[in-house]
Amino acid sequence: MISFNKYYNHFNLVSSFLIIISLLLLVFKGLNFGIDFKGGTLIELRSNDTKINVSSLRDKFKQMNLGDVSVKKFGNNTDYLIKFENKDNKKNIIEEIKINLDKSFGNSFDFRRVENVGPKVSAELLKSGVIAISLSLAIMLIYIWIRFEWQFSLGAILALFHDVIVTLGVFSLFSLEINLSIIAAVLTIVGYSMNDTVVIFDRVRENLRKYSDIKIYDLTNLSINETLSRTIITSATTLLALLAIYFFGGEILKGFSLAMILGVVFGTYSSIYIANTILVRLKVSQRTVLRDDDKK
Repeated sequence: MISFNKYYNHFNLVSSFLIIISLLLLVFKGLNFGIDFKGGTLIELRSNDTKINVSSLRDKFKQMNLGDVSVKKFGNNTDYLIKFENKDNKKNIIEEIKINLDKSFGNSFDFRRVENVGPKVSAELLKSGVIAISLSLAIMLIYIWIRFEWQFSLGAILALFHDVIVTLGVFSLFSLEINLSIIAAVLTIVGYSMNDTVVIFDRVRENLRKYSDIKIYDLTNLSINETLSRTIITSATTLLALLAIYFFGGEILKGFSLAMILGVVFGTYSSIYIANTILVRLKVSQRTVLRDDDKK
């Protein structure tokens, strides 16, 4: 049996440090919002010249003074996705871009798609994203509160908070773009982390009813070990799929898959070293569970 409980205090310090650093990054550095949240223009190009590459195309767009510019390949080697801020709100900007590209590369590009996101729409999307994450956390809190005792609910929510904040902290640290797919990834992380935690909590509660002579410090360790094979198999298979998407899914899916990879790692970690540690700190006992059973 692995003695996870020996490292509760050590990893509590690590988690506290990660949360503090992540919060400081989010407050003072902020997040690198994409055009979904700050407005801008998206262009999908297809080139008929295989000699054109991402760096030459990026350099050309930067010369146009469009603000923040993102140039990525996706799909075929000749397909490019360009996102830019259009900070001066220039009219007929697409025509200007076509002229500039024709001057530099000849008539090499087919404009397959152009989308504009205005500031008002982007502000609404950002607001909706924040509401979605907040509601998911609130609903999870209510669910755990109904299914388990309040001590379990607190542990689960703190674990979720840790996973979301630290994941966003990593994105802030490396200035990775936050778009709608990242919000979807964060919401998925919430569900994944909660599922991991509930599996262990179910075993903890079952063992609390079964063993009256084992303290919560040792009982949580027993429960973690009893569900460890399931946790490892689930996390490993999920990570294999996500790593395949990250390395072979193209630039478009890199942000989403990276957020999911971080979420799976942090979620597995927090279900062991945060959620269970809260139960130990609050001195949950058999009496706690039996008292709740009597109420029901």
